[in-house]
Amino acid sequence: MSGPNLSRRPQSVLFACTFNAVRSPMAEALARHHFGRDVYFLSAGVRPGQLDPFAVSAMDEIGIDISKHKPRVFADLEDEAFDAIVSLSPEAHHSALEYTRTMAVDVVYWPTIDPTAVQGSREQMLDAYRNVRDGLEKRIHDMLTPVTGGRRIL
Repeated sequence: MSGPNLSRRPQSVLFACTFNAVRSPMAEALARHHFGRDVYFLSAGVRPGQLDPFAVSAMDEIGIDISKHKPRVFADLEDEAFDAIVSLSPEAHHSALEYTRTMAVDVVYWPTIDPTAVQGSREQMLDAYRNVRDGLEKRIHDMLTPVTGGRRIL
């Protein structure tokens, strides 16, 4: 019942990115929306950040409100324990490995583009956030949906 790169289906997952402002809060909200009854989810960043309004808009389009998300950093998690950490940026992956060096935790790296780097019209920029959102949603489903008889049950 495990997803890609995990030894088993986790009961608690931390999503991590650089500022906990775009990628990891989107992943946390998507995972909670689809699997929140079965798995505990949280997100954190390497450095303090502020929630990105384009991330809020992209999630709002699919009916998920992240406007009240308060970005946190790894240091805020000292009493938390996770079965898996999914890092979404190189810096977050390094921090996740450092954070878990004395723990039995699966650390998975999902390289995910930073949509804040996209330039252009508002719509072009929002498309970058949508692409990140949709890519994260697919990966989350692949990781957490049980496989039965060679097919995923959704």
